Amino acid sequence: MSSDTDLIKLYSARILALAADMPRLDRLEQPDATVKKRAPLCGSTVTVDITCTDDKITGYGQDVKACALGQAAASIVGSNIVGASAEQVRAARDELKEMLKNDGPPPLAPFDGLEVLLPARDYKNRHASIMLTLDASVEALDAAAASSSCA
Repeated sequence: MSSDTDLIKLYSARILALAADMPRLDRLEQPDATVKKRAPLCGSTVTVDITCTDDKITGYGQDVKACALGQAAASIVGSNIVGASAEQVRAARDELKEMLKNDGPPPLAPFDGLEVLLPARDYKNRHASIMLTLDASVEALDAAAASSSCA
């Protein structure tokens, strides 16, 4: 079991700063897709709106109700997702999951800031909240692609 000191280290000043300064909190008026995801274990929820053109994300909005770790992940994603390709977002989701669950390396640019969440590896009950924003974003990309909005 982790000590209180380990838990304090988990919620570093950087993670708390990211959580306090989340970008793109305005929902999009006419998104190509909207997805809401919930982490059953902790109850965190994330709703994302995306617009895309030619496989690049051109607009992004999010509504995040999550712990500081989920908020920090949403902050990093929100800061870097516009201009990213669908492939980059899918790769970031897969890389983040590997980082958390299998001690893989942090995601590559433009989502390399997710490295700040490395200490969360030991807190499996927080993984779902951390993954929510990228999981929702990938699902939104799939929905947009299905409607031909984002080929």
